[in-house]
Amino acid sequence: RLVGVVSERDLFALQRVTMRNILQSSRLARDIGGLKRVVADIESLTDNLVAQGAAAEPLTHTITSLNDALTHRLFDLLLPDYELDEIEWCWLSVGSEGRREQTVVTDQDNAILFHCADFERDRTRRELLDFARAANDGLAELGFPLCPGNIMASNPEHCLEATEWRERFAGWIREPTPEALLGANIFFDFRPLTGNVGLAENLRAWLRDLAAGNRLFLRMLVANALQAEPPLGRIRKFRTDDGEHAGTLDLKSHGTRIYVDAARAFALGLGITETNTSQRLRLAGRRLGIEERETTSAVEGYHFLQMLRLRAQRGELETEIRGTPARTHSAVNRIDPYALNDLDQRLLKESFRQARQLQTQLERAFGQ
Repeated sequence: RLVGVVSERDLFALQRVTMRNILQSSRLARDIGGLKRVVADIESLTDNLVAQGAAAEPLTHTITSLNDALTHRLFDLLLPDYELDEIEWCWLSVGSEGRREQTVVTDQDNAILFHCADFERDRTRRELLDFARAANDGLAELGFPLCPGNIMASNPEHCLEATEWRERFAGWIREPTPEALLGANIFFDFRPLTGNVGLAENLRAWLRDLAAGNRLFLRMLVANALQAEPPLGRIRKFRTDDGEHAGTLDLKSHGTRIYVDAARAFALGLGITETNTSQRLRLAGRRLGIEERETTSAVEGYHFLQMLRLRAQRGELETEIRGTPARTHSAVNRIDPYALNDLDQRLLKESFRQARQLQTQLERAFGQ
């Protein structure tokens, strides 16, 4: 006899108390030690949600929101030591954090945007860099590794006045070299985290108008988004790598990256200001008149790959790469597709097919 139905919403409701406690613990933490305990709680909550089968989209939003709260509290603890009250500045999250798509294993990707008179620029930058170094070091102590590519606010190249950011973005758009496209892929997904949010909103509106009107940049951006190929084999179901990572495939570089790059190209080409990949795909689908079922299939394909990444990062898949556990940083996105059960293999194959279809839609939309 049917008594009731348990929905995903119900499962999330069960976690509200825990989430509330984590947020409260973040607000009440008095030092790095207290914040480290919050990090452990976030990891435990993530494990629980993955085990319960929570969908990837709300799960990654939850991880990002909790990490945001953690970062806000770190800033609260650090800012009294720095005289920044008279400065107009904004901390920007870029990369996956900027898209609100953080998974469990992630390094730092951030920048600073500020506004001041020309004659105050160097002094203002020095003061902000002092704070940024402390913030980046604090985040590293909390378990967010320093970015190997130095894409961090403590890098003077990424602590820029509003005019400087516009000049840099305009340069990337005017001359879309491979280096410029790499920069665009990282920084065009910026999201304001704290400070004067209006600075970021003005920069986003300016970027939207500039990018949508530059056909050469869009063509190069689309071409860049078409470079990665879904690892589908002709004889076997999947095309796995050789050499050091023989028999495995990378869910990020040959999976989620395809969706992320395509969604970014759609957004910049169509004047969409949203940074989240799923939302970009939904909005682009409506603008282009793509059938909703096709858009939904693409979004769900992306979410399935994200969930596999989360499962691998939490150790659920028990995949090993030449003796290296999957939870180590070097192998967090790699899986042996043939170690998956039959259903997951079919869903993985369909997710890669949807990625290929998305690239076709992108190519068609921008006349490549």
